[in-house]
Amino acid sequence: MLYQDILRLIHVIGATVLFGTGSGIAFFMVMAHKTRNPAIISHVASIVVLADTVFTASAVILQPISGYLLAKSIGWTLDTPWIALSLGLYVLIGLFWLPVVWIQIQLRNIATQAAASGAELPAHYFRLYNIWFICGFPAFAAVIAIFWLMLTKPDLSW
Repeated sequence: MLYQDILRLIHVIGATVLFGTGSGIAFFMVMAHKTRNPAIISHVASIVVLADTVFTASAVILQPISGYLLAKSIGWTLDTPWIALSLGLYVLIGLFWLPVVWIQIQLRNIATQAAASGAELPAHYFRLYNIWFICGFPAFAAVIAIFWLMLTKPDLSW
């Protein structure tokens, strides 16, 4: 029982880190972008890239491991419908997150170059930012759906 409690705690902390870091990153990137100031965007995007590397990437690795060990210790299989759907949504989130991380690096680099040269942000920056912004919505919705599935464990017999 203590083993399951520890695994559950690790899994909840991992989910909290993923949700909290993702929400924080989104908020600070949007606020920096609204300034249109390349130096501010460069600085904030640098912190965002670091936070994604340290916190999000660690939690991304921890979540499936802790989830698998927790499910196994309780006696659930990965083909349990709500678990299988959670895993599918987790993969979907990853399909949005990986390009977003690359875009954040590009936004940082573009803003850094613009700040160093005293130039305004180029049109390419705004195109990438729009893609970054749009990718957040399905990923955020999928995270909320996973939370719901984990909390309610609905009977989704197919």
